[in-house]
Amino acid sequence: MTPIIKINHLTKDYGHQRGIFDIDLTINQGEVWGYIGINGAGKTTTIRNLMGFVKPTSGDCSILDYNCWKDATIIKNHVSYVPGEIAFPGLSTGSEFLKLQADYLNIKDYTYMNKLISMLQLDPTADLKRMSKGMKQKTAIVAALMGHKDILILDEPTTGLDPLMRNVFIDLILDEKKKGKTIFMSSHIFSEIETVCDKAAIIKDGHVIDVVDINQLKNGNLKTFTIRFNNQDDFNHFIKFYDNVRISAKNNMQCSVDISKDQSTKLFNNLSLYHIQSLEEKHLTLENYFTNVYKEVQING
Repeated sequence: MTPIIKINHLTKDYGHQRGIFDIDLTINQGEVWGYIGINGAGKTTTIRNLMGFVKPTSGDCSILDYNCWKDATIIKNHVSYVPGEIAFPGLSTGSEFLKLQADYLNIKDYTYMNKLISMLQLDPTADLKRMSKGMKQKTAIVAALMGHKDILILDEPTTGLDPLMRNVFIDLILDEKKKGKTIFMSSHIFSEIETVCDKAAIIKDGHVIDVVDINQLKNGNLKTFTIRFNNQDDFNHFIKFYDNVRISAKNNMQCSVDISKDQSTKLFNNLSLYHIQSLEEKHLTLENYFTNVYKEVQING
């Protein structure tokens, strides 16, 4: 596996507990990663650091081993980007903007660009300043994908799109995935992440609190067992020595364990050594998983 995007102890502290703190992620070549969290969690700040728009307070991030802050110009030659807040230059129409972008990318053949325009049902002749949010989003997606770059960084790329166009976008990203592109995409729409991503990082209050393997989740290989113990000693011993434990309710001696299907037997064998009050298995969607992780972090502070 070749690391393409590396985020090492990245912190951007805006004060008053705003920003991102000690983020550590590695995205390998050909992987598609989701980045999920509520509004204000730190998704856009992380992506703005990757694009070299802001300087980290500490730590660093790199793409293709180029430092995102120091080598931002070089990185932009390898990355296509859809921003969370779209602002176009002072041009009259979407067509003018896309042709300007094509010239910048040295694109002479407009075949793929026109295919994207058709698939997204975009009217590029519309007045750029008067475009709806959805039309602006479509224009930005076309501008990003037509460059055929190997790395895509997408910040809430389907905001403003109707459900039909979201499905078209998902098909486009799946096509990019088949081409071996490396993709890092933030979204608050769990079905998008679950459909196209290999892994997803969950961010809360500027901290990455978990990383989930989407393939295991989708295939039913990832299971969650909620365990309640009969006594405090057993509870304390288990959470200290067993991996992947999330404490659900410390006072009630309850915790959850996320494991793959083939680890179930090992878990049951280990649990036979303890006094268990209850054991519950849950099959998870990404939204369920996200909600559980958020709740448990809130409970445990």
